[in-house]
Amino acid sequence: MFIAMNRFRIVPGAETDFEEMWRTRDSELDQVDGFEAFKLLRGPTTEEHTLYISHSIWQDRAAFEAWTRSARFRKAHATAGGRAPMYIGHPQFEGFESVVES
Repeated sequence: MFIAMNRFRIVPGAETDFEEMWRTRDSELDQVDGFEAFKLLRGPTTEEHTLYISHSIWQDRAAFEAWTRSARFRKAHATAGGRAPMYIGHPQFEGFESVVES
């Protein structure tokens, strides 16, 4: 299993727009080989930002990397830069491979 996460720092007051963008986007993930699940998680809010994490679970790293090179990936991320005013900095990617499962 491979878990891909991106941390987003969102400008205070832009949380509803950010969540709606994710709720309504057409990622086509359900049609991608090796994709298992997706969640958008809201974390703590400070005076500076609200933390969000996109969390996707993949069969393995190879399936995730194949998606990142696909036309579906480019389509899903085509408008990401147009929403820059709601972000503080760039998303921070973190990838994890499962080493122990029970």
